[in-house]
Amino acid sequence: MLSLLAPAAVGAAHAPLYWADLGLKRGIDLGFFTLRYYSLAYLAGIVLGYLHLTRMLRQSGAPMAQRHAEDLFFWCTIGIIAGGRLGYAIFYGPQLLAHPAELLKLWQGGMSFHGGMIGVLLALAYVSRSGGLSFLRVGDYVATCVPFGLFFGRIANFINGELWGRVAGQNVAWAMVFPDGGALPRHPSQLYEAGLEGLVLAVVLLALFWKTAARLRPGLLGGVFLGGYGLARFTVEFFREPDAQLQEFAARTGLSMGQWLTIPMILIGLALVVRALMRPPLVAGEA
Repeated sequence: MLSLLAPAAVGAAHAPLYWADLGLKRGIDLGFFTLRYYSLAYLAGIVLGYLHLTRMLRQSGAPMAQRHAEDLFFWCTIGIIAGGRLGYAIFYGPQLLAHPAELLKLWQGGMSFHGGMIGVLLALAYVSRSGGLSFLRVGDYVATCVPFGLFFGRIANFINGELWGRVAGQNVAWAMVFPDGGALPRHPSQLYEAGLEGLVLAVVLLALFWKTAARLRPGLLGGVFLGGYGLARFTVEFFREPDAQLQEFAARTGLSMGQWLTIPMILIGLALVVRALMRPPLVAGEA
């Protein structure tokens, strides 16, 4: 796949790439059931996040015990699915609210990251309050694991040939024709998001956690995640095609729905980072 995306010689005419030529399938046919890669992406992100959280809790200064991580694993899973689906209906597909049964068809329409994030925040609040834990510190640990799921989710979007980008210029050698995106080559914005929201954000947060004492500054890792994701998503939205039902909204307001939703994230993330850096760090072992 990487060879297909390699830029051609400068000045040469670029023949468009075709998603169909990659031989990708949108799921695994088990005969009686088709296992969707989108489902596998959610599962991989949640499981890898749980395993990494378990490892993080072995370091000094952890804000919770392993039993709290198990509670988080359960409630965050519920929050991601329920919040993601409800968020999609509210922000992107309000017509689904008139047909509640359609909300259960997760394979139709999609999920909203912002809705899923709200669901996770509610799960964090519940586990933190019931366990007498610091919401900010628990959030820091969970935020460090989120990019795993974002990476897998965007790769699944690409494999599904969905959420493609805007029509690209002739000088974009890696532009691609998607099955439902018309005849013109488009930006593979799913891969842009996988790189920025997933890989880059993961590298930054993991380096901060494992190479610095950032985990001892409540709110710092969570703030970096919120601000970093917001900036990444805001940038990629310039290359991503707005949802069909929201194209008029984007044209009228000058920004896409995704960009409007990231602005509060950037501001809150910046406020958390400033707050964390202005206060003295905790000492190892302090709650």
